Amino acid sequence: MNKSKNNQADSHDYHDHSACIEDAISKAEILCKNKGLRFTKIRRKVLQLICSSHKPLGAYDILDCLRKEGIKAEPPTVYRALGFLIEAELAHRLDTLNAFIGCVNPETSHQGQFLICRDCKSVSEMNDNEIIELINSKATNNGFSATQQMLEIEGQCNQCK
Repeated sequence: MNKSKNNQADSHDYHDHSACIEDAISKAEILCKNKGLRFTKIRRKVLQLICSSHKPLGAYDILDCLRKEGIKAEPPTVYRALGFLIEAELAHRLDTLNAFIGCVNPETSHQGQFLICRDCKSVSEMNDNEIIELINSKATNNGFSATQQMLEIEGQCNQCK
């Protein structure tokens, strides 16, 4: 899972990534149990793949990984699993990259901002309430009621500058 200053590490940092994956799966199990959601074997595996990558993964990348592990899956299976993970707030879809990342804080419903390096494709998730409040205020001033926000900001990470 990629991390930011809000309890995340840059994708170039070295850390015990297996602990990140185990933590994400453990949180997902608890969250699904508490919400009465089925955390099936394929949903678990897709989340595990997303969290094991230091970069966002596309649906077909995930499909390739599943097939390499001997799991027979077709695109609709992967898209259904991804849809579930997004709906359960365990993963995010990044439109800019047409790819998916694990959520760093699935226990708390939130709307995030994502810093995407255009060179190495690393992603850092922020959850800045000031940005959310500013957008809500500007939307209200324009007669609009924002129900969901996801802000994707492209640029260069420190490693690629």
